[in-house]
Amino acid sequence: MTTQQPPRTSLHSIAPLRNRPAFKALEEHCAKVRNLHLRQLFAEDPERGERFTLEAIGLYFDYSKNRITSETIRLLLELAEQSGLRQHIDAMFAGEKINVTEQRSVLHVALRAPKDEQIFDDGVDVVPEVHGVLDKMAKFAEQIRGGAWKGYAGHRIRNIINIGIGGSDLGPMMAYEALKYYSQRDITFRFVSNVDGTDFAEATRDLNAEETLFIVCSKTFTTLETMTNAHTAREWVVKALGDEKAVARHFVAASTNTATVEKFGIDAANMFGFWDWVGGRYSMDSAIGLSTMIAIGPEQFREMLAGFHTMDEHFRTAPFEGNLPVLMGLLAVLYNAFFDAQTVAVLPYEQYLNRFPAYLQQLTMESNGKHVTLQGTRVDYQTGPIYWGEPGTNGQHSFYQLIHQGTKLIPCDFIGFVQALNPLGNHHDLLLANVFAQAEALAFGRTPEEVGADGTPEWLAPHRTFEGNRPSNTILAERLTPKTLGTLIALYEHSVFTQGTIWQIDSFDQWGVELGKVLAERIIPELVRPELDNADQPPLKHDNSTNALIRHYRSLRR
Repeated sequence: MTTQQPPRTSLHSIAPLRNRPAFKALEEHCAKVRNLHLRQLFAEDPERGERFTLEAIGLYFDYSKNRITSETIRLLLELAEQSGLRQHIDAMFAGEKINVTEQRSVLHVALRAPKDEQIFDDGVDVVPEVHGVLDKMAKFAEQIRGGAWKGYAGHRIRNIINIGIGGSDLGPMMAYEALKYYSQRDITFRFVSNVDGTDFAEATRDLNAEETLFIVCSKTFTTLETMTNAHTAREWVVKALGDEKAVARHFVAASTNTATVEKFGIDAANMFGFWDWVGGRYSMDSAIGLSTMIAIGPEQFREMLAGFHTMDEHFRTAPFEGNLPVLMGLLAVLYNAFFDAQTVAVLPYEQYLNRFPAYLQQLTMESNGKHVTLQGTRVDYQTGPIYWGEPGTNGQHSFYQLIHQGTKLIPCDFIGFVQALNPLGNHHDLLLANVFAQAEALAFGRTPEEVGADGTPEWLAPHRTFEGNRPSNTILAERLTPKTLGTLIALYEHSVFTQGTIWQIDSFDQWGVELGKVLAERIIPELVRPELDNADQPPLKHDNSTNALIRHYRSLRR
C-alpha cells in the first residue's frame, strides 16, 4: 500500500527557525538591548523619529517607538532572507500551492488584479474569471441601487441582509461600517451570522419582507450556521409573501454549489461564484463583498480593489528594508519571540473602523494560530499572537490603563487619518492629539523625578509614575477612502504572511475550526427531543462533564 506524501514547497529546504543564524544572532542581540529604554534611544539619536519611518503608497509608517536599533532591523531583515520570504512571496503570486495541507494555491491577490494582468492557477489565467464575476456583481448592484430590481410583490428593495459567518460576515460587515460615509443611505444594510436566533430576529424585526433581499454567503452552501439562518430567512419571506416563488426575487447567493443553490430556490443566474483558492478570511473583495458593492457602488468598490492591488505590488516588489508589511510582520515576530509579548493591540482612531480590530482577529489568529510546521513537526517557539483592539478614544477609558501601567508588554498599532470625513469644530484635532499623546506616553512614560516636580506627594508618586518603554507603531493616511481601506487590509494580510513564513507554518488552512463543528453535529440530535425523559433518550457517549451538561439542559428544557 502506498501513502500519499505531502507536497513539497520552497520552504521545505529552509532550516528550522532556531537553527537559522539570524535567529541565533537576534537571541544574543535582544538579550543586550531588551532593557534599553526608548528615552535613551531617542536621546542618543536625535533623528531617530525620521530615520525609523517609511512613507509609501499613501501610508506613513512610524516605527521609531519600537525597542529596536539599526542592528535589530539588520538582523530581522537577514532572518527574512534566511526564511525564504522572497521565494515564498514569488511562489504565492505564481500560483504555487503554498496552502500545503489543502493542496491549494493562495491567490486572493488575483481578486484585485487589473484586467491586463495574468495570474495562473494550474496553468489557467484566473484574472478573466475574476473580472467576469466583478462585472456581473456590478450589473446586479446597479439594479438594486437604481431600483430596477423589484421584489416578488413589485416593491423596490430597500433592505439588504448579508447572511454568512467568519470571513463571509466579518469582511462585509467591517467594510460596510468602514465605508458607511460613501454608502447609499436609502438602503438599510444588516448582517446575520450567529446561529443564536436573536441575531436573525433583531435583524428583521422592523423590516418589510416585500422590500428585503438576502445575500447568502457560503462557498459550499452547507455551512451549518449560515444555512440555518438562510432557511429561517426563507421561511420568513415565504410566510410574509405567501408563495415559494418569492424566494427567487428575495435571495441571491455567493457560492460555488450551483445544485444546492437552485434547490434552495435561488436562480443560478443570481449566484455569484468564487474559487477554492480564496480563503474565507481573504474573501471580502470577491463575490462575498456583494453587499459592500451594493452599499458603495461598483466604482468605489473598484477603488477599494485598487488599494489592495497597490499594496500587493508594494509587497511583491519593494526591497524588504522599505517594505511596509515586511517590516510590520518582522516587528511582530520580534516581540513574540524575544520580548514575551502575547498580544498586539490595534487601535484605530476613526469611528468608521470600529469593526476593523474584530476583522483582524480572524485574519491574524485563524491564519497563524498553528502549532506545527509545514513539515508537521511541533514548533518549539511561539507563533501567532492575540490581536485585539477598540477604536480610540473609547479604548483610552477602558483598557489603556493596563497597557500603560500593567505588567504585560502589549505592542500597539495606532491608526489615524489627517482629514476627517465629518469635520465638526475641533473634534478631529482632539482625536489626533490623542493618537500622538498616547504613543508618546507609552514610549517615554513619566519618571519619579518628573512626577515629584509637579508637587505630587512622595507617597502618591509611585502610583503616578509611568515606566514607558512600551512599543508602538503609528500609521497615518490622508483620509479614509475605499482605496485607503483596501491598502490597510492588504497591509495586515501580507504582515500575517510574513510572520507565517518566518514561523514556517501554513497560514492559509484552519483545521482548528473543524473539530468543534464535528462534535456539534454529533450533539445536535441528542438535543432535539427535550420533552422525553432522560431514560428514553438515546445513550450519551461523551465525557462525564458533557453528558451531565446535556442531561441538565434536557431537564431544564422540559
